[in-house]
Amino acid sequence: MPRLVAVVAFDGISPFLLAVPQAVLGARPLRGTAYDVQVCTPSPGPLTTEAGYEVTVRHGLDLLERADLVVLPSWDPTREPPGELLHAVRSAHARGARVVGLCLGAFVVAAAGLVDGREAATHWHAAETLARRHPAVRVRSDVLWSDLGDVVTSAGVAAALDCLLHVVRTDLGAHAAADVARSLVLAPHRDGSQAQFVPVPVAPADGTDPVARAMAWATQRLDEPLDLDTWAGHAHVSRRTFTRQFRARTGTSPTAWLLEQRLARARALLEQGDDPVEVVARRAGFGSAASMRGHFARRFRTSPRQHRAAFRQE
Repeated sequence: MPRLVAVVAFDGISPFLLAVPQAVLGARPLRGTAYDVQVCTPSPGPLTTEAGYEVTVRHGLDLLERADLVVLPSWDPTREPPGELLHAVRSAHARGARVVGLCLGAFVVAAAGLVDGREAATHWHAAETLARRHPAVRVRSDVLWSDLGDVVTSAGVAAALDCLLHVVRTDLGAHAAADVARSLVLAPHRDGSQAQFVPVPVAPADGTDPVARAMAWATQRLDEPLDLDTWAGHAHVSRRTFTRQFRARTGTSPTAWLLEQRLARARALLEQGDDPVEVVARRAGFGSAASMRGHFARRFRTSPRQHRAAFRQE
């Protein structure tokens, strides 16, 4: 049965953010099979949007009583979330539903007490307000999304797409997420630790960007040992300059980026092939199965064998 997704709308919501869960979780490759996306609101009926037109919502918050996934696509931080909404979110979470707060939806997540003593991501412009209002929460304005397992929060707008692609990847595997990204013409994976603001997000079309060339070069050699000096040498810059330019270009370090590429390669190999774990580890550049198992445990809280069993493509 498809997972029931309850998307909570409110009066004055951004139509873009309201549409994101359906766009990703209801994308053509998943349509009718993986997720059943439904919109609900505390008071069903017509709602205004910040674009000036109305939408009609048929479901009330009782939808959260059955939901597998609760998505809070945004919120108006000048308004206190109503008690009935907070109660419904807490009850769904206590029942085992995963709660996703996109952009300013983190305000509802925090108000519900789901991230006290934990962290939450939100749009950088609202981070200070959220931190002041909920001092028990470690507010992250420096990442695209944060996944605590039971609660996922993200930065705004485009990061909401990345966050829900991550949810698909977690639920259905890298292959399914790549199919969704392809159908939406999105990058298949931007790691959650990537900075919200990257000064040069796209490489120049003329191929003169040394970091972009170095990234492409490394991607073709993931199965080889790649030390930072060799990598910087390929870009024809010093190690220090390469590291600085790489972080400015991507929002992360070369080492962290390379690890994410190897983890993505390993997940795809596990899902789509029959190679033993030891072979997958070598092909993905981890050197040994033990090293890959350690990275899988830290990053995904599972093992390569368990990942293959869960997401194997027949």
